[in-house]
Amino acid sequence: MNMEHNVWLLLGTNLGNKAQNLMAATGAIRTFLGTVINQSHIYETEPWGRSHQPLFYNQVLQIQTPSTALETLHHIKQIEFLLGRDGKEKWAPRTLDIDILFFDALNVESPLLTIPHKHLHERRFTLEPLFELAPELVHPVFNKTIAELRADCIDPLAVSKLDSVYKF
Repeated sequence: MNMEHNVWLLLGTNLGNKAQNLMAATGAIRTFLGTVINQSHIYETEPWGRSHQPLFYNQVLQIQTPSTALETLHHIKQIEFLLGRDGKEKWAPRTLDIDILFFDALNVESPLLTIPHKHLHERRFTLEPLFELAPELVHPVFNKTIAELRADCIDPLAVSKLDSVYKF
């Protein structure tokens, strides 16, 4: 019997038809990983780490999957590749980026994977959509809620919730 894991993912895109990229990613996540339990609004965000590029669309998904954390990472890399990500340059424009924010309450630090995501608490573009869905979710390392991490975040980059709800 497979155990279902509760996983929080951040999707990001800043090339091509960004809404379409998120829709395709959500469909691929359903196909390769499991059930999408919840989706945030889409947020338009300034790029982090490298400012001279198009604005991003970001969205948080909560999923349930029978896959392990490493299997989930493998599936994510497949999905990114299938949807046009080349992955050659850090912080470069991209058709799709998927980050594992949380995987159950796991705390993993390895050369391949860090869970919770190591920059989650520093990035408003992650905290805003996560706050929308789970303000009381507790970060297992900092032992703070998403609401508390959001209140403490000093990231100055603009994050705007789009009016349209994109439930794919």
